[in-house]
Amino acid sequence: MTVSVPVPAPADPTVEAVPGATLRVRIRRDGGFQAFTVARRPAQTILDVVTEIQREQDPTLAYRFACRVGMCGSCAMTVNGRPRWTCRTRVAAVAEDDGLTLEPLRNLPVVKDLAVDMEPFFEKWTAAHGAFEPGDAPPADFAVVAPDSPARRAVDAGIECINCGVCYAACDVVTWNPDYLGPAALNRAWTLVNDVRDRGQAARLEAVSGDAGCQSCHTHMSCTEHCPKALAPTFAIAGLKRATARSALKRLSARHFRRSA
Repeated sequence: MTVSVPVPAPADPTVEAVPGATLRVRIRRDGGFQAFTVARRPAQTILDVVTEIQREQDPTLAYRFACRVGMCGSCAMTVNGRPRWTCRTRVAAVAEDDGLTLEPLRNLPVVKDLAVDMEPFFEKWTAAHGAFEPGDAPPADFAVVAPDSPARRAVDAGIECINCGVCYAACDVVTWNPDYLGPAALNRAWTLVNDVRDRGQAARLEAVSGDAGCQSCHTHMSCTEHCPKALAPTFAIAGLKRATARSALKRLSARHFRRSA
């Protein structure tokens, strides 16, 4: 009778700790910083580090994540002063002298530790009329939108936004003016302004043209610089500035025409 003896699987070199190598991690909690030490591992991400701390050292540490593969954006945090997706950020690319400083996203209320309340972010999205408006009598059949039409090409990149909040956290104007709608909401408005099927254009342009709207953008490009999906909300906001200006000129011309008639 032959008895097979199980052979231990070889260690995974992408997961096993590097002998003697450690990482110092400072996490903002309760108004201060708490220090942790974790082992360095090849191909280690920031989210791996936070998960190891929560599972092995402090189960009360609060943070948010879901997909772990850069599709949901819920793991966004501030890493060494810069907002990032932590699941797609390698420790080796951002660690400074074997150290990390992790904080919650800026410009949003902190629920606990590294988890923020996204409600104000989505309230801005709603205030910018970020929902598609089909009108009172939408067509029975699907509308045909040519992929190579100028309007569709103008928003090709913008529709890929997943509302992770990184651009909102990076925006200095939001910091200065909490009422500012922010780059994500304005980017969404721009995609709908260019949607030939939408019937809510007048209300949307009015919503994004106020003091908290597109005209408040200082074009610092922070949102574009930090976007993990390499989108350009700055250019979407510039498009809204042109669209709202044209809309205002049309209203003035119509008013002048009525007075002259």
